[in-house]
Amino acid sequence: MSSKLEAIGIAKRYGDAVALEPTDLAVQAGEFLTLLGPSGSGKTTLLQMISGLVAPSAGRIEIDGRDVTHVEPGKRGIGMVFQSYALFPHMSVWDNVAYGLRMRRKSREEVRGAVDDALAMVRMTEYAKRFPKELSGGQQQRIALARCFAYRPSVILLDEPLGALDKKLREHMQSEIRRLHKELGATFVYVTHDQDEALTLSDRICLMNQARIEQVGTPTDLYDRPATRFAAGFIGHSNLLEGALDDARGASGEAILLAAGGRIPLPMNASVASGARHTLLVRPEAPRLVEPERGFVDGTIADIVFFGSDTRVQLAMNDGSELTVRCERSLSPRIGDKVGLVWDPYRTTLLHA
Repeated sequence: MSSKLEAIGIAKRYGDAVALEPTDLAVQAGEFLTLLGPSGSGKTTLLQMISGLVAPSAGRIEIDGRDVTHVEPGKRGIGMVFQSYALFPHMSVWDNVAYGLRMRRKSREEVRGAVDDALAMVRMTEYAKRFPKELSGGQQQRIALARCFAYRPSVILLDEPLGALDKKLREHMQSEIRRLHKELGATFVYVTHDQDEALTLSDRICLMNQARIEQVGTPTDLYDRPATRFAAGFIGHSNLLEGALDDARGASGEAILLAAGGRIPLPMNASVASGARHTLLVRPEAPRLVEPERGFVDGTIADIVFFGSDTRVQLAMNDGSELTVRCERSLSPRIGDKVGLVWDPYRTTLLHA
């Protein structure tokens, strides 16, 4: 299947500073792809080169198989939504949404129909005559989305559009963006540093680190099967355990002996090199509390934090390291209790160096 959008060997340098290493990325038609990573990872630079706001130092950008690397932004058929909303304060909501259509010299009838449809899509029809200063932050962001959607671009780029909103409003707008993506059927490329936002919205996530792509996959892929230690640490909460292969293979198969004490059985299909150090990932929801000496690892409960739907337990191990365990509210562990942890070996991920 041909890609809707493709970056081929795209790179950006500012003198000796590397903003993006040579990068290949393909986005399918109708896909919601999120560029996720910490500040300085290259995600915004990549988005800006796709939009045409920044010229690449090398490589090319293709949309529908057409090379648009040197095509100006307004002629790429791309829509863009910014964190800052960028609404005209002296124009009404209706005129803000109509602005892009008028600049494209659409007829009066086409503008009226497209603006009304876009406002209805973001559920802001009743606010058409108001001005931006009369709207809340969430309402202004809806208008910024409507202005982009009005001319129906086939590719929509969103640069941290919810970054200025509070938590509750962000969650509401995430649901709205998912709904709008389904209604439009357009290709979305979304930039964020918020992992929860990426997991909630995306068909696929492109995780970036130090000006390059670290891993591309579905939210499930990145959460359950991170390819690297960085991916494991950045997506979700991670318990990382260090150890070496147990040369005395048991009846249950291969296992890792931890430096902190304990023996972790590996999935039957795991391939582990002898004599090397290995890092294991165990998510907090995988272990369950058992009596001491019955667990893969033992420790002492150092802290308990209530999160509403569940309780997070911090387990201090013998070497001073800690593990986080997510427990059901029905359990009532106490600080200072000695406990063990067990889990399904298939919930253990062996990380590559």
